[in-house]
Amino acid sequence: MRSPTWTTQEHSILIRRLSGRTNHRKTTRNRYARLVLTTQDRARQFDALLATYAVRHSDGLGRAHPEEEDPTRVRFQRDRGRIVHTQEFRRLKGKTQVFVGGGGDHFRTRLTHTMEVAGISRDIARGLQLNEDLAECIALAHDLGHPPFGHAGEEALHVWMQSHGMHFEHNEQSYRIVDVLAEHGSLFRGLNLNKEVLEGLLKHRTPHDHPSHDSGLHAPSLEAQLVNIADEIAYTAHDCEDGLKASLFSLKEITAVPLAREAYDRAAHRGTSLRGSLIHLLVTDLYQETSAILLSQRITTLDDVYGASIPLVCFSDALRSSLDALRAFLWNHMYNNATVLRRSTVGQQIVHALCNAYEQAPNDKIIALQEKTGSALCEAVKDYVAGMTDHYAFSQAAQLGILPEGAEDALGHY
Repeated sequence: MRSPTWTTQEHSILIRRLSGRTNHRKTTRNRYARLVLTTQDRARQFDALLATYAVRHSDGLGRAHPEEEDPTRVRFQRDRGRIVHTQEFRRLKGKTQVFVGGGGDHFRTRLTHTMEVAGISRDIARGLQLNEDLAECIALAHDLGHPPFGHAGEEALHVWMQSHGMHFEHNEQSYRIVDVLAEHGSLFRGLNLNKEVLEGLLKHRTPHDHPSHDSGLHAPSLEAQLVNIADEIAYTAHDCEDGLKASLFSLKEITAVPLAREAYDRAAHRGTSLRGSLIHLLVTDLYQETSAILLSQRITTLDDVYGASIPLVCFSDALRSSLDALRAFLWNHMYNNATVLRRSTVGQQIVHALCNAYEQAPNDKIIALQEKTGSALCEAVKDYVAGMTDHYAFSQAAQLGILPEGAEDALGHY
């Protein structure tokens, strides 16, 4: 086959066309290179959106074990990935929030609660121009240390550990998980998270929590403080919804509480839910009060936050009083409901029985935990039992023949 014969003019046109395509590809590559910023440039871009007293993306307290920067993610984005990919995070789906033994597919679990706290935390952080990624990390990890059967299981573990001269508190266990127990790589124990995340976990406090000691040499970051509040907002709002769904109280009963009535009237006017309206009222008050406190305390830098002698992210006194009244209602009508208490008591008995059984005859997993952490046997037992889902704790107790009398009737067959 003969090669085509090109005139000089045709050859020039072809060259220009090919050159144009090459230049177009170069232009596209250059444009793409400008869109994909370096991690340092992205961190500076994110920091430009933050208030002067927020935790920065570009610098901070660092990690216990220094690591090379990720080429595409800033530091708290990496921490978020490490948290959500742990086995401990996945197991939250099988842990009780309030209703031991379930009761339906649509009631909150420890995982769905965690996701709601994370969402509210990000929203508040954005509204206050704080570090959303840091707040989300603290929120996602704050309940990793919760044992099976909710706060009843936590109380049972605490009592059992006290008999060994120690204690149990789920915030401290959350810290222990990310710092020691969870697995990420072979170069260090735990997840090697940024210290701001670790401090946020140790300083996590809500009305449900009973810290054994205060930790750290400075006040919590604003991001850590807002997660405390977001946790309370989330469980107050969703417990109202779950309690109504479970018929533990009526709409008439709960709307006799002034804050619930205000939220319900707003929801009825807008055609929305009581839960969503409650969250709106609480978050709106939080914005106003926190902004006023930051101004009155002359908070302009992160050092000012760390040196503060009072909480800076707060509700107003009036809203706090109204919220306490709603919490008291939930305590009397939901948490102290006879059915809820009966199931919780059975959960406590299962946790206590498992701890005693494993202390007498530790299995291979407990021995491995003890060797991995260098801890006492009772602490390895605690780590193992605290990590169980409700279903696994129930099934192990059944397998060991130590299910409390009436457990199957109270909790059903897991």
